[in-house]
Amino acid sequence: MADDVLLARRDSGVLTLTLNRPKRKNAINGELWDALRAQLTLARDEADVRAIVLTGAGGDFCAGADLSGGVSTGHPLDRMRRVNEVALLLHELPVPSVAKVDGVAVGAGWNLALGCDLVVSTPAARFSQIFAKRGLSLDFGGSWLLPKLVGMQQAKRLALLAEMIDGAEAHRLGLVTWVVEAGEIDGFVADLGARLASAAPVAIAQSKALLHEGADSTMRDALASEARTQAINFATADAPAAFAAFNEKRDPVFTGEWALR
Repeated sequence: MADDVLLARRDSGVLTLTLNRPKRKNAINGELWDALRAQLTLARDEADVRAIVLTGAGGDFCAGADLSGGVSTGHPLDRMRRVNEVALLLHELPVPSVAKVDGVAVGAGWNLALGCDLVVSTPAARFSQIFAKRGLSLDFGGSWLLPKLVGMQQAKRLALLAEMIDGAEAHRLGLVTWVVEAGEIDGFVADLGARLASAAPVAIAQSKALLHEGADSTMRDALASEARTQAINFATADAPAAFAAFNEKRDPVFTGEWALR
């Protein structure tokens, strides 16, 4: 429905989630946190979802948490638990995720984009870890994501000064994967989503998990995990299908099904 706070559309394995509070620059209220949790749980659990795209309605990505009503009642740790559940769902998704960003992406809204595997923005997109200007500290995973993506000094610069940067600088810092003109971004992301959705789902899920684990593990740990996951890949139908397609000079079709019975 057009008045839903989160719009969900499926197309050939790609689930597109559109934050739909354009009058508030898609700032996230309690209803939208709950809707995001429900849809990300669906993306995690339903086999026919092979990739997700997160974007915003009305020319903006997300202005962060909606603070227009002041501080909510209840214990702050209970409120943050609600936020953190969404952050972990997004981070641990077995399917690849893409943020399509135009307009503002600030605070938790920027970290929502950074929590995706890939970020595509327009040159006009504007980003800020705005928390310090609101008397707040980083949340939605920003304290973990930023140092890994840009190093400690740049992370401190972004967090402590709460500067607004554009798409070009975000790309230079490694916080945006591609910068694409506004008139071309829809087609670019549609093609990207189709490519991701056509990949071998078990292998893609394991590569994501390996990269996340590898960031905090030793080389020995990483090699052991790689051996384990390759054994799993060979137990699916996808690796043999890829080998056959290579030999027959055609594109493979991946299903994610187990070959063992």
